[in-house]
Formats: sequence, structure tokens, C-alpha cells
Amino acid sequence: MVDIEQQKSKANAFRQMHRGSNILVLPNAWDVVSARLFEETGFGAIATTSAGVAFTLGYPDGQKISREEMLARVARIARAVRTPVTADVESGYGNRPEDAASTALGVIEAGAVGMNLEDGTGNPAKPLSELPLQLERIHAVREAAMKTNVLLVLNARTDIYLDQVGPEGSRYDETLKRTIAFRDAGADCIFVPGLHDADTIGRLVKDLKCPLNILVGPGAPSVATLERLGVARLSVGSAIMRATLGAAKRAAEELKTSGTYAALEGGVPYGDLNNLLSR
Repeated sequence: MVDIEQQKSKANAFRQMHRGSNILVLPNAWDVVSARLFEETGFGAIATTSAGVAFTLGYPDGQKISREEMLARVARIARAVRTPVTADVESGYGNRPEDAASTALGVIEAGAVGMNLEDGTGNPAKPLSELPLQLERIHAVREAAMKTNVLLVLNARTDIYLDQVGPEGSRYDETLKRTIAFRDAGADCIFVPGLHDADTIGRLVKDLKCPLNILVGPGAPSVATLERLGVARLSVGSAIMRATLGAAKRAAEELKTSGTYAALEGGVPYGDLNNLLSR
């Protein structure tokens, strides 16, 4: 059973993390043990990765997993850690504002205090949700959360840069138009994955005038650089989860080809994991 008063406190604390002098660095967990490891490392909040959760349950990314299965994993993660958890729930598992509201209520019931909401459709012919509809969905999330008194931190995402929507020269202006509208509709933070150019990121921070989330990985500006640019929040998406699969693939190939075990070095000791999950 979720302790609503504790959850309200976590939501407020998580919102304040977006307004501090230091950038909010969020690792993305895909299961309980990854979440516990991140908490043990000292992160003050944890995000989930929708792709990572989907992959571990045998689904491709892109809302192929059901809302129920995704939220069940979010709930297990939220119960397992003391830190605030924010949930990546893709596009809300349905096109209607009512679907986004139901997903927001499910996120709260799962014990999380934040959620991502994407505007990507997965349809190459029409890659972005119509802006008026997306704003209705943001309003629906806000209204649903207000009724519970758990003020979810809504991270509204646009996929213009990630999916390279439209001519390159028009992407910044379209991103700014959509994200300002998201902000004014009630989003607490704006998420622009696929944007890696430091100058453009700094320009967006200044023009947007609200917390900005950047997706990082190889080739992205460093944490220190993003902090200097004024970015409020960064996350890694499924990158850490996929790195673990890279290690598994290398170990399997070594075992198959040479029959040796060097790739297994550097793993977290068995006893450490057992102790981590025993509390």
C-alpha cells in the first residue's frame, strides 16, 4: 500500500531537485536490482527506462508493452527504493486525454512521483501528435494528479530531434514552439532527446525558461558542460541497460569461441548483490 503523505513529500522533493544549483542526474533503472544499485551509488532520485523494461519482458520498444505490465514493473522498483522514482510511460498508452489521465493515476498508484509523456506517434507518415491533442493530454495528466494530491512532476517530451522530424533548419523553431506550449499547459520539465549540440542546448535553455531534460550517452556533452549550460536534468534512457547486454554478449561470445572467462571479470560480487537485496 502506497503511503500518500510520504509520496506527496517525495513529489515535492523531486520537483525541487529540478530547481537547484546542481544538475539533476538520473540513472534509468529497468528492474529492482538496477534501481537498488543506483540508490546505493548515491543518486537522489531514479528514473525508469521504458525501453529497458520492455526489452527485459520480451517486447520491442515503442508502446508494445501494456500499461499494466509497465506499471507493475514501476511499482516493484518504487517499493524497493527510498528515493523518488519517476516513470517513463512512453506516450501514455493510448491516444486520448483519458488514456493519459489513466496512466497518470496508475503511475501514482505504483508509488512513483513523476512521469514522462512523449509526443511521438511511431508513425513515419505522422511522427508527432497534433499539438492541440498533446496539450489536452498534458492537461488531463495535471488534472488527474491534482485529484490525488500527489503533484506528479510531468516531464513532457518532444521527439523532433530524436526522430529528425522535418527539415533540419526548422527543427529548433518547431521544438521551441511545442515545448513552450507544453510548459504553458502545465509541464514541469521539458525533455528533448536527440539534441546533443551544446550551443543549441544552451540556446534552448535560455529561450524556454523552464527546466530542460537532455538524454545523454556516448557523444553527448559531459555532465559538467550541461550544468554550465543551465540544463536542469539529464537521463541516460536505456543506455546502461544496453551496456549490460553488451557485456553479456561479449561474455557469451568468449565462452562460445575460446572457452575462456575473462569477460566475466569486473562483475558485482554475488555476496554484494545478495546483501543489497536482503534489506
